[in-house]
Amino acid sequence: MSTAKRVYVALGSNLGDREGHLAHARLRLATLPRTRLIAASGIEETTPLGPVPQGPYLNQMALLETSLTPSQLLGKLHAIEVERGRVREEAVRWGPRTLDLDIVRFGELELREPGLVVPHPELTHRAFWQREIAELDAATTLR
Repeated sequence: MSTAKRVYVALGSNLGDREGHLAHARLRLATLPRTRLIAASGIEETTPLGPVPQGPYLNQMALLETSLTPSQLLGKLHAIEVERGRVREEAVRWGPRTLDLDIVRFGELELREPGLVVPHPELTHRAFWQREIAELDAATTLR
């Protein structure tokens, strides 16, 4: 994968079998075409963001190496979400979900398209994402 990019994907769940949803996502990320799962951070429970009342989230960051394009990867991530019962309700932003997979960083790429902004615009507002990325960076530089 000489043209592969290092990609950080955030995993989150606050409905149903939260740990099971994250485990499924990690397994599926590892089987994506032209993609390699390099590492995953520890799992962290966080308070939900936004105005919708809901339970706490389990969050984790995965580090991938992929030669998929950002839009191809996003399509695969949405398919994995659907496998776990994710229903996207346009009227409910930051609502509860079985599984949420977000592209947080895609190499050094900066991208603004409808439905996809990279780096993720919430990265600077989510300390847990920053901690998880730092954990992965520290772990992968030791290899």
